[in-house]
Amino acid sequence: MKQPRSHTGKRGFSRAATLMQKSIRGATETRGFAQTRVLTHWVEIVGEATAKVAHPVDVSYAKGGFGATLTVLTSGAQAPMLEMQKEQIREKVNACYGYNAIARIRITQTARTGFAEGQMAFDHAPKAKTGPAPEARAAAQHVAAPVENEALRLALEALGANVISKRPSDT
Repeated sequence: MKQPRSHTGKRGFSRAATLMQKSIRGATETRGFAQTRVLTHWVEIVGEATAKVAHPVDVSYAKGGFGATLTVLTSGAQAPMLEMQKEQIREKVNACYGYNAIARIRITQTARTGFAEGQMAFDHAPKAKTGPAPEARAAAQHVAAPVENEALRLALEALGANVISKRPSDT
């Protein structure tokens, strides 16, 4: 059985990134991002700590065409810290472009496109998961102790501890 031809004329499957590349490039170029890599690899470019508090919004070019301005969106509390890192961010982004495309970094708390699109996502630290109480674990270990298969015994202990800890107390 022959495989159907893709839009590229090749047989088989195409990568989703390849299929969407033209559409993504068109959308990002309207925002001034000549290279989509700044948007798609923002975490790798600026680092995880900076990416959690800042997102690229726009690249605007001066009338002469030399030296673009990268607008970065952040929350009000993070703006002073980001202000001190502007030069490092500029250097990292220019390393991505391969030349000094970005001359200035502008920090904003609202996107130029409006409030609905420019809302800052606040990444909170994940809540620490608390396991069952030590008493529940001990009771579950006692109940599962006769089971000889170690993997099964450990699974039963974990299940039993969770069930015991969820059960309402008899007071």
